[in-house]
Amino acid sequence: MLKTLKDFSFENKRVLVRCDLNVPLDKEGNILDDFRIKKTLPTVEYLIEKGAKVILMSHLGRPEGKVVESLRLTPIQNRLMEYLDVSVTKAQDCVGKEVKDWISQMQPGEILLLENIQFHPGEKKNDLNLAETLASYADMFIMEAFGQAHRNYASIVSIPKYLPSGAGFLVEKEIKILTDLMRNPEKPLIAMIGGVKVETKVRLIDKVSEIADFVLIGGLIERKIKEKKIILKNPQKIISPVDSVGTFDIGPKTIDLFKEKIALAKTVFWAGPLGKIEEKQFQKGSEEITKAIIENDAFSVAGGGETVEFINRLGLTEKFNHLSTGGGAMLDFIVDGKLVGIEALKNAS
Repeated sequence: MLKTLKDFSFENKRVLVRCDLNVPLDKEGNILDDFRIKKTLPTVEYLIEKGAKVILMSHLGRPEGKVVESLRLTPIQNRLMEYLDVSVTKAQDCVGKEVKDWISQMQPGEILLLENIQFHPGEKKNDLNLAETLASYADMFIMEAFGQAHRNYASIVSIPKYLPSGAGFLVEKEIKILTDLMRNPEKPLIAMIGGVKVETKVRLIDKVSEIADFVLIGGLIERKIKEKKIILKNPQKIISPVDSVGTFDIGPKTIDLFKEKIALAKTVFWAGPLGKIEEKQFQKGSEEITKAIIENDAFSVAGGGETVEFINRLGLTEKFNHLSTGGGAMLDFIVDGKLVGIEALKNAS
C-alpha cells in the first residue's frame, strides 16, 4: 500500500524529502530551466504548513562520487528561497557532524538542504550504511523524486527500510496520471514517440501500441528500427514520417499527416522530440506538433527531459494537462507498471 502525505502527521517531525532538483545549468552555474524545482514546491509548502522540520536532498549533474565544486546545490538553494520566501540553509555535505548538529537545532517550519547526494560514492552503490545514516536524521521519509524512482540508489530504495515512508504530491500525481493513461485512457489515444535511443523507445512503442489507436514515430527512431531490422509488435498502428528535412526533422507532409491524426485524439501522449531540436533549423516539426496538441482539446501528457524543456522554451508548459518530470522513470513505469523507488515505499518499515 502506497502512503501519501495525507496519511501522516508532520507536527514537529523531522522529514527527509528526496527531491529531483537536477536542473540544467549554464557554464556560469545559472539555472536554465527550473521546472523540476517548481514541481517540488507544493510538497515543501505543505510540510512547512504542517509544522515539519524539512530536510531536502537531491543530486545535481554527474559528480560520480566526488566533490565537484560546480555541482554544489547553491543555485538550487537560492531559487528555493526565491519561490518559498523563507530561509533555506545549505549544509556543506550530505552526512556528517555538521548535518547532525544542524538538524538537532531545527525548529518547525525550517528547511535544511543537504549538499549534492551524489558527491557521496555510496549513493549510486546503494550503500546501506549511507542510507541508514541519512535515515537517522529523520522521523519519516517522503519520496518526491519521480525522475529518479527507477534508480537503485541508497537515497531512493534503501532509506524506506529504516523509516515510515510515503509519496509526495508530485510522485502521487505522476503515478495516478500514468496509470490512468495506460489502463483507462479516453479514446482515441494518439501516441508520439521521438528521440534517438531506439533500444528503450522500441519497448515503449510496443507497450503503448497495445492501447493506442495510432503511434506516430520520429524519423531518427524509424531509421534505427530499419537499420537494426527490429520487428514491432503492432506495425498496423505505426505511422512513420513520409518526408524529412535533412534527415534531422520531419518534413511538411509528415507534419500535416501527424496533425490530422492528433486532431482525432481525445488523449495525446508524447515522449521524445521529433527532430534534432538542439539545432534551430530542425525544431519546426516538434514546434508545429506542440501547437497542434494544445489546439486540440485532448487530454495531453508529455515527458522526457528534452521534450519538457522544449515545451518550456516555447512558453507552453501550462497548456499541457501533465508534463512528467521523469524521462527514464516515466518510460519504465509505462512499460513495466512499476519502479524500484515506488516499490520501496510500498514495502517501507
